[in-house]
Amino acid sequence: MNSTVGKTTLLLFAAFAVFAFAPIGKLRPTFAQSAASNREHWAWQPIKRPAIPKILNPKSKIQNPIDAFIVAKLTQSGLQMSPEADRRTLIRRLYFDLVGLPPSPERVQQFLKDRNPLAYEKLVEELLASPRYGERWARHWLDVVHYGDTHGYDKDKPRPNAWPYRDYVIRALNEDKPYARFVEEQIAGDVLYPGTRDGIQALGFLAAGPWDFIGHAELPETKIDGKIARHLDRDDMVANTIGTFTSVTVHCAQCHNHKFDPISQEDYYSLQSVFSALDRADKKYFPNDAAMTERFNRLDGRQREIAERKRIIERDAAKAAGDTLTKLDAQIAAAAKQPDNAAEVTGLRKKRASLVDAAMKPELRAERDAINVELGELAIELATFPKPEVVFAATVHYGVGDFRGTGWNGGKPRPIHVLARGQVTSPGREVTPGTLSMLTFQPARFSIPKDASESQRRAALAGWITDPNNPLTWRSIVNRVWQYHFGAGLVTTPNDFGRNGAKPSHPELLDWLATEFRDNGGSLKKLHKLIVMSETYRQASASNPAAEKVDTSNSLLWRQNRRKLEAEAVRDAVLAVTGKLDLTMGGAGWQDFVIERPEHSPHYEYGLADPEDPITWRRSIYRFIVRSQTQPWMTALDCADPSMRVDKRNESLSPLQALALLNNGFMIVQARHFAERLERERPNNLMAQIERASWLAFGRTTSAAEQKQFATFARQYGLPNLCRVLLNLNEFTFAD
Repeated sequence: MNSTVGKTTLLLFAAFAVFAFAPIGKLRPTFAQSAASNREHWAWQPIKRPAIPKILNPKSKIQNPIDAFIVAKLTQSGLQMSPEADRRTLIRRLYFDLVGLPPSPERVQQFLKDRNPLAYEKLVEELLASPRYGERWARHWLDVVHYGDTHGYDKDKPRPNAWPYRDYVIRALNEDKPYARFVEEQIAGDVLYPGTRDGIQALGFLAAGPWDFIGHAELPETKIDGKIARHLDRDDMVANTIGTFTSVTVHCAQCHNHKFDPISQEDYYSLQSVFSALDRADKKYFPNDAAMTERFNRLDGRQREIAERKRIIERDAAKAAGDTLTKLDAQIAAAAKQPDNAAEVTGLRKKRASLVDAAMKPELRAERDAINVELGELAIELATFPKPEVVFAATVHYGVGDFRGTGWNGGKPRPIHVLARGQVTSPGREVTPGTLSMLTFQPARFSIPKDASESQRRAALAGWITDPNNPLTWRSIVNRVWQYHFGAGLVTTPNDFGRNGAKPSHPELLDWLATEFRDNGGSLKKLHKLIVMSETYRQASASNPAAEKVDTSNSLLWRQNRRKLEAEAVRDAVLAVTGKLDLTMGGAGWQDFVIERPEHSPHYEYGLADPEDPITWRRSIYRFIVRSQTQPWMTALDCADPSMRVDKRNESLSPLQALALLNNGFMIVQARHFAERLERERPNNLMAQIERASWLAFGRTTSAAEQKQFATFARQYGLPNLCRVLLNLNEFTFAD
């Protein structure tokens, strides 16, 4: 044996011996020990409103308390704010930030000429009042909750009734709904605000993520794969709810106590217990009429119940009929394939019905006949209702065949057990509904009866999340809003406030914003205004080598961050500039693909779509979102993956993006429309067309050098190709 190898082996063996026989408690603290030490973590602490720093430097420009917190931290590092950006930059920044569209040339020129000291503030209020604001900020929210218009998983079938939830989010943001109510509606709107349209549509939040069609619709809950599918379904509801509203990760606690945060398995499964009666399904309702909705659902449920009983009676009778029925079914199938054979098929089906009747026991035949009578009566009564609206949401569901929800047992919640290593085959002790025990402002287990309905459970969770003393909720939302205004949150891990996440760069500012937001009605529009009115937000984005040496990542915000526009903003800006943007709001999503093989596993073929189809010229927020086959062009531009909860999008730069922007069919078509608009608005005058193009695309005039260069290019390659170039410039796809 080589002596070096031998020595290494002995050392490894010795090390193993030390660890193998050492007391475990000395190597790794117990969960209780870890939880005790973790309780001091900043995120779990109560929110206390900090004092606003006093800034003594008269040169510091302070617009509101945000600036005081920022300047105080900059001063400690020997830094100072950058100068305010020019007015053209500010109006473009505000437009893309608040409404996701470029300003018109006329609005830019108006703002540049307006010397009123309140001009900027009036612009902010104008944009926040625009219906385009809700469309812009709904996209951010839908990223976080992983909204999609298909189920995902293997078959990835369309989810045609998901869009009412998307429209709810847009509407709630435009109405500036208090944040606490916004949260409550998405968790328990049908309970807390019964009969309201928003209270039903908002439940689409709990069903926003992927859903295993095979595991639910094709496998019963009694089979292992069916149990797993439903376990994963509840896991998604738990993770989406806790992650979205409190920025805490709970996933790993399904298999073991959380490795980093004081979250036990019992905490995790207590959260699952909240949603244990729910399934994802199309939920029918009548807007703003709770009584009608309740009566319709009761009758509809009874219809499903007795129809299922009839199916079972006839199924058992068919089995009893044996081979004779099997041969007759084959005969019916063969006859149905023959043209002009309707009379023979009808006769054979009557014969089949008689055969099944004869195989039934008399008491079952009588029950079946009574069911037929009741089904007829129910059909007549249900026909008196107007057509209900439908949303794909979390709901107590009946289902058919293998997809049987808790509606069959009156919506009684499923018992939830702690699963050893997360295995559905290894259930342990049963848990009661509750939440995270590391926070002590409320008891971790809800003070509700043991047999509480699922609605009581969700209402209790909504109350816990929106409690004014919940430190996570209010820190989470102000951090998310801050991130979208600056490109990075005060906590740079917006989905993880735990010990594995980042610490706040400005903890006092975070808590001041949280208390200000919480104590002033939870108005998101007021929060936006507070942030964008600050001098911190208005800074120029130009770099400063001296400042970069001190704070390379700009975490202290000595300048504004230059932002690459998201895929949707780029697309919408292109349509706005070319004059083709359709601002129709709401309704089913438009499709930029052709569906092939829809009967089994649909194929979503984007290459077969017509880029000239005007239906595809609506805003990108209304695009039909496919989980398994993402839109190639949008994906190249860092569009969010709808199968995942995306707290912050990538901002990559790659040759593929340049190629996509230059050569995609959509861009080529829109460049031509851009040229047609210029020819229409400035006929027979190339220099005027170039000037107009610059104002439309960039919000500014052209320099003499630019005019010369652009004119030369247009004469050689044509105006459409010049427009194509302009839409590909960094100045168009970035906001300073």
